[in-house]
Amino acid sequence: MTGISIIKAIHYETGKPVTIGVRDGLIISISETKEPGQVPDLYVAPGLIDNQINGYMGVDFSGLGLTTREMKRAVGSIRKDGVTTFQPTVITNSHENLLKSFRNLAEVMKDQDTRDSIPGFHLEGPYISPVEGFYGCHPADCIRKPSWREFSEYQEAAEGNIRQVTVAPEIDGAFEFIRSCALDNIIVSIGHSNASAEQVKLAVDNGARLSTHLGNGCANLIDRHRNPLWPQLANDMLSPSIIADGHHLLPEEVQVFYKVKGPQNIILTSDVTHLYGMNPGKYLFLGSEVVYTNDGLIKNPVLNVLAGASFPVVRGVENMMNFTGCSLGEAINLATKNVSRVCKLPDRGTLETGKRADLILFEMAGGKLIIKQTWVNGKIVFSSTY
Repeated sequence: MTGISIIKAIHYETGKPVTIGVRDGLIISISETKEPGQVPDLYVAPGLIDNQINGYMGVDFSGLGLTTREMKRAVGSIRKDGVTTFQPTVITNSHENLLKSFRNLAEVMKDQDTRDSIPGFHLEGPYISPVEGFYGCHPADCIRKPSWREFSEYQEAAEGNIRQVTVAPEIDGAFEFIRSCALDNIIVSIGHSNASAEQVKLAVDNGARLSTHLGNGCANLIDRHRNPLWPQLANDMLSPSIIADGHHLLPEEVQVFYKVKGPQNIILTSDVTHLYGMNPGKYLFLGSEVVYTNDGLIKNPVLNVLAGASFPVVRGVENMMNFTGCSLGEAINLATKNVSRVCKLPDRGTLETGKRADLILFEMAGGKLIIKQTWVNGKIVFSSTY
């Protein structure tokens, strides 16, 4: 039994001062503070959860040479941006390279501090649409039909840590694959897909529950009626993730998605790549040259598609308030409580007794969240002067 740590701050949802007790990695008490003058001008919220991070600060999670040291450096940077839980994401590649990537990720997970922030991995592809535009910047020559036997090899290489898969339902064998994933408690997300309304319905019937960065991974020109967006928006069983970085979706698109799905049935993700934190310029990425602009846009000019993102999910929280007019509490829940529910992380994502003490303390200034302290599993892992 360790001692109790006390946190005094302003509750992110209620706006009222609270005192939180933390012991042995858990929130053991939370109550309104009777003497508000003793509370610093800081907000407290659950740590942010990002289900799709491809890399960070020069560290590529799909990189074939990924080391424990590099991952620890990336985890430290991710925590500085308020994210306490994330899923390293591996995208479409050759069979041999995917095996190597998952072996690397399984190895870095042996570090306990790293594992505290990583519940498992997200495989985005290779079972996605082979149609140009819908596969985005994924290497077309590596896209293939779903195979449970092949996926099982990846799961073995990952030591059982793959917990989410993005798949296109219209591909031959997709429904059987989705059903097998769901039976194995693997989260299935529809993405990089040109599925029809019927195919979306069948994917949901077989266990799909998420939409990967809805509005992206989509051709620039689509039929105004028969396209993969409407049926995913219309299906109440699907919770879409969206990238609210100001590049991937226009503000009015974000507004519509938010109004249709509601504040409880949509989540924020970053889809951030290893280029985040690097200098703007031209880079070789996924076998092609991409341009990383001064305003944070990463684009493949040959394919005329975006190539991931360069803003952490905390920027999406800020943008949601700006784009939709939602409250601070509602915006943060899109990257905490909602993600906890749809990504099956019941021990975190809310400020409640008995939950893991994954917390952020932050200031609000000019519509920006300025992270001052990050707690993971009851321990301070990042702190700036305040």
